[in-house]
Amino acid sequence: MTVKRTVKVNGEELEVEVNLNDDGTYEATVEGQTFTVEVPNAQAAPRARRGGGAKKKKSGTVSASIPGKVVTVEVKEGDIVQEGQVILILEAMKMQNEIQAPVDGTVINVACEEGQAIEANVPLVVIEPKPTDDDD
Repeated sequence: MTVKRTVKVNGEELEVEVNLNDDGTYEATVEGQTFTVEVPNAQAAPRARRGGGAKKKKSGTVSASIPGKVVTVEVKEGDIVQEGQVILILEAMKMQNEIQAPVDGTVINVACEEGQAIEANVPLVVIEPKPTDDDD
């Protein structure tokens, strides 16, 4: 696939056509001249993801990405929460972090308590997402 870009080289703006070759090199055409460009030790650029047109469903499971200590639990089972609402405060690395609800819904499980030391990636609160019109 060939793309056109405007680049600045030594303060001069140039129009460049760039094409990625199958061998990982690039062909760059500048003012009618074509150059082969190699980038040693470069990793391939990630391919752009295409959305399928549908919104991705968010998970209602809340866990901490690092170990810490639960300072306060702001919700209990049966509570209705809004996306972005603070549901607990976690102390990790001497910092207090507000953990927010990722979805609107109802709290169906609270698996931690105040003062509890927790490990990373362990579910702390589970929220059953509120049904949407798309859930037919």
